[in-house]
Amino acid sequence: MYHNPVMLKESIEALNIDPSGNYADVTFGGGGHSREILKHLSTGKLLAMDQDTDVLPNLPDSKNLIFANSNFRYLKNYTQSYNLIPLNGILADLGVSSHQFDTPARGFSIRFDSDLDMRMDQEQEVSAFHILNTYSQLELQTIFSRYGEITNAASLSRLILVSRLNQPLIRVDQLKSLIAPLVKRGKENQYYAQVFQALRIEVNRELEALESLLEQSVDILAEGGRMVVISYHSLEDRLVKNFFNKGKFFGEVDKDLYGNEIKPFHPVYRQALIPRNEEMEMNSRSRSAKMRVAEKISINH
Repeated sequence: MYHNPVMLKESIEALNIDPSGNYADVTFGGGGHSREILKHLSTGKLLAMDQDTDVLPNLPDSKNLIFANSNFRYLKNYTQSYNLIPLNGILADLGVSSHQFDTPARGFSIRFDSDLDMRMDQEQEVSAFHILNTYSQLELQTIFSRYGEITNAASLSRLILVSRLNQPLIRVDQLKSLIAPLVKRGKENQYYAQVFQALRIEVNRELEALESLLEQSVDILAEGGRMVVISYHSLEDRLVKNFFNKGKFFGEVDKDLYGNEIKPFHPVYRQALIPRNEEMEMNSRSRSAKMRVAEKISINH
């Protein structure tokens, strides 16, 4: 299986699909969400996006489908090019696909020894190898602390810097054995996962891309249009939650002269939705998933 679509039923219900509407699935992956959206369309169009060329064999044959082999930070460009504005709904299932985790050569997983890669777009130059071998100690410390929430980020970055003076860090197992002395016994996998998460987020500029997607959604969604985002760690979820609740990523919501809140969305559900127990048992990847849904506020609201 390329990738089990997480919270499939919930996300399709949340999109509230109009058969003649235009939609975007900006993280196509295995195509599970896209196929389900297409089932609900008659004359409407679905723009599916993915920067990974490995997804191309998964494309369904449908007259309603437009595919863009690109990062979702360029969503607005593509919706303009294909005359799809305004969209009635946007779906984003963030993070790494099961296929990417399970393909050793991609370097996303701590389970396999491979080159330190982690690029979702294999055409880009910057990889985990590049970051580990060229970033300054302060740059490394910042990404490990901010994106991996690693408490001993200073020691970790110093160790990497000293080690690479003798030989470059090239392989996954090489990195794991280097940082093993910093890890508490029994917490090895959790620590490695945090390190890999930090590197992956930096390699792919994931949080910047997510912020860009959320900001663009304001301009391209129809009034009453829905945005559905499934995230897998607190850094992503916090950005989505703040933007849906306040229309910004930090600080308090802006207000007009009369004290009315100025924000483009209102959350459809007060809290994030999580997968049902049955799904968590069947698909371990779904265990950390949180789904947030917001509707674009109409001007007359």
